[in-house]
Amino acid sequence: MAGDATRVGDGPSAAAVARLVREERTRILATLIRVTGSVDLAEDATQDAVVRALETWPRDGVPENPRAWLLVVARRRAVDLIRREARRAGKEAEAVSLLDPAPENPESVRDDLLRLIFTCCHPALSLDAQVALALRTLAGLSTAEVARGLLVPEATMAKRLTRAKQKIAQARIPYRVPAAEELTARLSGVAATVYLIFNEGYAAGAGDDLLRTALTGEAIRLARLLAELMPDEATVLGLLALLLLQDSRRAARTDADGRLLLLAEQDRSRWDPALVTEGVELVGRALRRTAHRPDRYVVQAAVAACHALAPAYDLTPWDAVVSWYDVLLTVHDTPVVRLNRAAAVAERDGPAAGLALVDAVDGLTGYPWWHATRGELLRRLDRPTEAVAAYDRALALDLSGPQAEHLRRRRAELTD
Repeated sequence: MAGDATRVGDGPSAAAVARLVREERTRILATLIRVTGSVDLAEDATQDAVVRALETWPRDGVPENPRAWLLVVARRRAVDLIRREARRAGKEAEAVSLLDPAPENPESVRDDLLRLIFTCCHPALSLDAQVALALRTLAGLSTAEVARGLLVPEATMAKRLTRAKQKIAQARIPYRVPAAEELTARLSGVAATVYLIFNEGYAAGAGDDLLRTALTGEAIRLARLLAELMPDEATVLGLLALLLLQDSRRAARTDADGRLLLLAEQDRSRWDPALVTEGVELVGRALRRTAHRPDRYVVQAAVAACHALAPAYDLTPWDAVVSWYDVLLTVHDTPVVRLNRAAAVAERDGPAAGLALVDAVDGLTGYPWWHATRGELLRRLDRPTEAVAAYDRALALDLSGPQAEHLRRRRAELTD
């Protein structure tokens, strides 16, 4: 085995093995779905190969070609499953065809990954189903992990995943990369799914944790995968830049007691400079590709870059931030974008100007951060009674524990 494997030991090396297996898992799964035509069968076979690798590689060493090892083991398991579950005509031939496969070239693996991503994020599936299927299939999380991450009971999540797979089969959703004329519209759905996964981890809407790093990490991994597969797509570059710049602030978003710290309160020395550098470089590349046609993720990443490059909060270039929001509204005009622009205007022009814009935003009465923003601006305008009422309305809506604690603390400062 010495000539075929690199010996690894315990501790960090074992963790490295787990990381390698997880990275390769999605590629193996994508290829097996193409070969077998079944998501469930491919998942079972791939999981068996993953388990065997985690059991044997730390002890015997990592194979010289880990992907090929995993694919061979997964194919053999698929053959066993096909033979075991069905003696119907043609199934034995299908199993035999898997025993002696043609070698997979890198281009085939790349296309398989794209097929898998676009299948998971097909518009025929609901957005909830897309996110769940992406986490289960692309990110490799268990059903229980997906359920915990999205705050859904495990039984409910299992049914949701089953229905999504049935919809793929029954609706004959094609396992392919969209045609060129479909790509832009379909890519926006894929990007939206990845962004939603990140947001659910970055600012959890409920529960005891402010952050769910498993979700943010998986979203960044998927965005990196998209950037690897589609390196010239501005949407992909902008999405990855946005996620990296947001994630660069992770360590500074809470204090030593785990309390939420807003952007103005954060110690910028705790921001991750490597992620900032990478994110800003990606923003530059993406902007060069969208000089005449703005992209929502590229523009949001440009806003994040303004914050990332400011040496202090009071040195933030608010004119630039507001201008970028003006651009964003031309391609993605939503109440939340208008709220964020209003908050930026408040920093530039004062709380009265910001509050007027916040009050003009429709459709956010069920959004806690609309009320919380009003509370902050009313507080700055020395209107404490109205500010307390705004905080109370925010606290009556869904918030994570740390978010609610932050607002209760701000409210208490006005009543003590």
